[in-house]
Amino acid sequence: MTSRIIDLSHTLNATGMSIWPGHPSFASYKLPDKRNVTALSFGSHTGTHLDAPSHFIADGLAIDELDLQRLFGRAVAVDVRGKDARGRIGWEDIKGYEEKLGEGVIVLICTGWSRYWGTDKYRDHPFLDPDAARKLVERGVRVIGVDTLGPDEMRIGEEVEAGWVSTHEVILGAGGMIAENLRGVEEVIGMERPIVSLLPVKIGGCDGAPIRAIAFEA
Repeated sequence: MTSRIIDLSHTLNATGMSIWPGHPSFASYKLPDKRNVTALSFGSHTGTHLDAPSHFIADGLAIDELDLQRLFGRAVAVDVRGKDARGRIGWEDIKGYEEKLGEGVIVLICTGWSRYWGTDKYRDHPFLDPDAARKLVERGVRVIGVDTLGPDEMRIGEEVEAGWVSTHEVILGAGGMIAENLRGVEEVIGMERPIVSLLPVKIGGCDGAPIRAIAFEA
């Protein structure tokens, strides 16, 4: 019998959501029908969602081309809730979990920042250093999840140094996938053998899609 299921997804609403600046917000309205039918409008990276490689990589796989086996399986929840706003998450914060890492393992980064969902402070989340992302890839990890807007530091309008490679590019460039805007990852930390599902809506040729992320004890 399956243990209690933990909901790792935020609810899609017209208000109270955090979205990346410039991305489409969520909207819905009822159609004039005798039955309940609702029209929906949102971006491919709205709410709790999955980034496909094609989000950053020109010839990367689209959301409908992904290997679904990679998005359902064993997980490791890395506890970095002690990080300050815009704090760097380095390999030194992850190496204590190294023996649990490997091919097929889904890594969830728990910053605790989902408590700021829907507020301006949500944008000031801690970020995963690209070098730490490279070490995860070297150890066979291809799927990560974060309880923030994304794994990178928000640098809207800022110039970046020449040659800088983002964590998005490291993970997606290795054929990996990134789940963003998770919630409730704190509950996964206490599990001995967590199983996570990050299955996306199947949208042809798309660079991302909403997910109903869940976790449970094996």
